[in-house]
Amino acid sequence: METNETFQEIKERFIAADLDTKIEIYTTVQGLSVEQYKELLRVFPIKYLDKLEKAMS
Repeated sequence: METNETFQEIKERFIAADLDTKIEIYTTVQGLSVEQYKELLRVFPIKYLDKLEKAMS
């Protein structure tokens, strides 16, 4: 990821991504605030939260 990528760009890329890429973005992006992570979670498909949890552990 480019270090100068804005949160809006990250969010747009996250929204357009497939599930595996969403998980990769969520678990590898750095420097976001808690609110920004929450904002990404709002557009994450709830039925796959277990996959995200596993990827984070």
